[in-house]
Amino acid sequence: MKNITITVEERVARWARIWAARHGSSVSRLVGELLEQKMEQEQGYQAAMKRDLARQPSMLKAAGTSYPKRETLHER
Repeated sequence: MKNITITVEERVARWARIWAARHGSSVSRLVGELLEQKMEQEQGYQAAMKRDLARQPSMLKAAGTSYPKRETLHER
């Protein structure tokens, strides 16, 4: 574990202390869990983007054919 120092507004610190006490936790654990969630979201997004960019492109239409007319696609 690594100790870090953060600065927050007094109203935020008060809320965090109350929330932590109500949930049988500590502000330190609350901040640690929030940062871990953020890290996992970021890493998940990066992994998904990497997988998507690694995919082979696919053809939108068969070779030698034309795209459908806009009016056909958006019939009303």
